[in-house]
Amino acid sequence: MGNISRLKVIAGVAIVVLIWGTVWPIYKIALNYAPPILFAGLRSILGGLLFSAFLLPKWREIRFKEVWHIFIISAIFNVIIFYGLQSIGLQYLPAGLFSVIVYLQPVLVVLLAWLWLKEPLTTMKISGIIIGFLGVIFVSFDGITGKVSAIGILLALITGIGWAIGTVYVKKKSSLVNGLWLVAMQNIIGGIVFIIIGMGTEDITSIDWNLPFIATLLYGAVFGVTLAFVIYNKLMSAGEASKVSSFTFLVPLISVLIGTLFLNEPFTYSLLIGMVLILGSIYMINRKNIPH
Repeated sequence: MGNISRLKVIAGVAIVVLIWGTVWPIYKIALNYAPPILFAGLRSILGGLLFSAFLLPKWREIRFKEVWHIFIISAIFNVIIFYGLQSIGLQYLPAGLFSVIVYLQPVLVVLLAWLWLKEPLTTMKISGIIIGFLGVIFVSFDGITGKVSAIGILLALITGIGWAIGTVYVKKKSSLVNGLWLVAMQNIIGGIVFIIIGMGTEDITSIDWNLPFIATLLYGAVFGVTLAFVIYNKLMSAGEASKVSSFTFLVPLISVLIGTLFLNEPFTYSLLIGMVLILGSIYMINRKNIPH
């Protein structure tokens, strides 16, 4: 995969999947103490500012006047749409159903990468993507319960579409902008938008600044919106978008496994089938040009 060694690719994928696999239940906890838009804003701004402080020695590489439009477009799709609608949508749908719809993203990335980046669209890749999505459905099967909201489904669809567009856009523009500053600036820009909207629509005094909320906020800011995206974007810039994106099928699998191991949730046949399908999917999509 580009100029990244196989070991680094494996480590990078593992870190991203583990972080994104844990943030879903952690964000659910945080929403008990803060309204969704304000929480998304605080998380994004805090992550962006902390990362900017780390990057200050390289402040000349921001080149804001030259690439400001890339920062803004990336913020719209990867932060405002992805994080914002995710936080709101989880209030309308069961987490299992919402995650299944959002994880149409790898399917959409394959199509967008073919149309926009001219990446090859093989029968094996298409089959692998379909099987992977079926695996996500099986993994989340037991969570697809409760009232189905049309608004929730629409928000989940827009979330997945926005994430897919943002992923391919960053891949296309990766040679024009410093990837680290892109993550920092997109989160600061998106966070400011969230705070402005949240202050007009939510009660800022309702935030409960207790230890669990602060812990989830820090985890989301440092790991969820910063570290994971830095690694994900680096993997994207070095390899095929469709192949890297296929590994995100593992995220709902990890989320469910965490529930099984630590929350005493049952290990079901649907989970086992989903695991097999997802692992088979990733092998099919990546069986050629395996990084080394």
